[in-house]
Amino acid sequence: MIIRYIEESDAESIAEIYNYYVENTSFTGDETPFSAEHMKNRINDISKNYPWLVLEENSEILGYVYVNQWRFRSAYRHSAELSVYIRNGVRTKGLGSMLFTYLLEDLKKRNVHTVISAIVLPNKASISLHEKFGFKKVAHFTEVGYKFEKWLDLGYWEIVL
Repeated sequence: MIIRYIEESDAESIAEIYNYYVENTSFTGDETPFSAEHMKNRINDISKNYPWLVLEENSEILGYVYVNQWRFRSAYRHSAELSVYIRNGVRTKGLGSMLFTYLLEDLKKRNVHTVISAIVLPNKASISLHEKFGFKKVAHFTEVGYKFEKWLDLGYWEIVL
């Protein structure tokens, strides 16, 4: 397995991984699948300023993690919001932990002070992953999302690097 920075050519695989969550889970607020072209644009926009890492094995992307700007006001420029997705069916291999390890080390070398992560609740696996790396729950919003005919709560976790 290798972890590397994302490339434009990864867009189709990234869209495939993400679209599983869009179509089958409430773990993302998106309700419409992304095309590879849309994902390519997103990759280019985000990776200009922030790290986006992929984990691959035998040339297949099994998961990815990235951070993006948390808020669009200048005072928040040292904070970033984290997202992580693992290909459906391979979650038990510890891939999230591998990706977090590399990402957090990368962020410590950059000018990122605080990392924030929004988790649609319930999501025991994601909460466990975040807390394993020292993230603490700092907020809980009740019924702020609506998907698949049900209201969704959203929790926020953070870590100060």
